[in-house]
Amino acid sequence: MPGVFIGHHVVVGDNCIIHPHVTIYDHTIIGDNVVIHAGTTIGADAFYYNSKRDRPVWYKKMKSCGRVVIANDVEIGANCCIDKGVTHDTIIGAGTKLDNLIQIGHDVVIGTNCIIASQVGIAGATTVGNGVSLWGQVGVNKTIHIGDGANVLGQAGVTASIEGNKTYWGTPAVDAKLKRKELVWMGR
Repeated sequence: MPGVFIGHHVVVGDNCIIHPHVTIYDHTIIGDNVVIHAGTTIGADAFYYNSKRDRPVWYKKMKSCGRVVIANDVEIGANCCIDKGVTHDTIIGAGTKLDNLIQIGHDVVIGTNCIIASQVGIAGATTVGNGVSLWGQVGVNKTIHIGDGANVLGQAGVTASIEGNKTYWGTPAVDAKLKRKELVWMGR
């Protein structure tokens, strides 16, 4: 659609819809039946810096050498940002659905059939298993693993790796049943 930018060496599969003002950086790979909504940016450089305080400019940008790979049947909402990898690819698995206003950091691997709601941020080099649900405003720390089938409720902060097939809530995210009991006891 109007205003779309597609960089060099980009592969776009069959039956894709790319809405207005989407930016797709070089070397991105997009599978079949993918929908990307307006204003989304795919493949921007990672937020990845070398820090030394003994120089006038403390933060020196490190090179992002990976790509973004989006599998078949993925839908990406409006105004999302998916950074390319630093040391390997950032990957969005088949059937995964992203709401609007989501940030996916460098080297993140998201499994198949995940659902990720608005304003979720996933920091670099994190692995999200298959069938994971991350609801609105969940924040996910870097270099951790979220197990298959995990369900993380809104505004939770995932600060360390969590097991699959459980529901989590709070910051740091813990079993939602325990968090609810804790809130009842605090109220008393």
